[in-house]
Amino acid sequence: MSTSLEPMPRQLPGDLAMWLFILAELSVFAILILAFAVTRQLKPQLFATSRALLDSSTGLAMTLSLLSAGLLAALAQVQVRKHRSRRAAVLLLAALLVASVYVALKLGEYRHLLGAGLGIEHNTFFTLYWILTGFHFLHVLLGMLILAWLAQMAWRRSLGPGTCSGFESGVLYWHMVDLVWVLLFPLVYLLG
Repeated sequence: MSTSLEPMPRQLPGDLAMWLFILAELSVFAILILAFAVTRQLKPQLFATSRALLDSSTGLAMTLSLLSAGLLAALAQVQVRKHRSRRAAVLLLAALLVASVYVALKLGEYRHLLGAGLGIEHNTFFTLYWILTGFHFLHVLLGMLILAWLAQMAWRRSLGPGTCSGFESGVLYWHMVDLVWVLLFPLVYLLG
């Protein structure tokens, strides 16, 4: 009887369909980010003046919120792999709570900008700002629905190490949301 000590071949986490969806979404975001960056180069004064109307500390708080939610989702994934689905569910609920801070801050920012007359038609900066951040905001909301569904599945103990491909796909989606925001935050709020 021989036993092989060869490691199991590594696989990408999640489903191939989710990876293709994420790549498609990242392509759309890349086009929007490129449009923002090019337009910033063409209209530097307009962008500098408009950017000054945003609160970078709010942007930083939103960044920390999303990244914290991503960390909690990753920790939940570890718990699922260790047959601790109830712990995973609690971590996902914490991720949702932390992500809701982003939602509250972003809605407050939107309300403030609209109240100041800085809507989508105000100027080129704000047109691109609303398109980029609004598109991202919709992805955050979808990501939160996915995390809530995963928390429910984990609480019911419908997940385990052999059946966590869908769980991994949901966490991957959230990480895509994080990645996009990590690119958007400096581009929109910081870079002059």
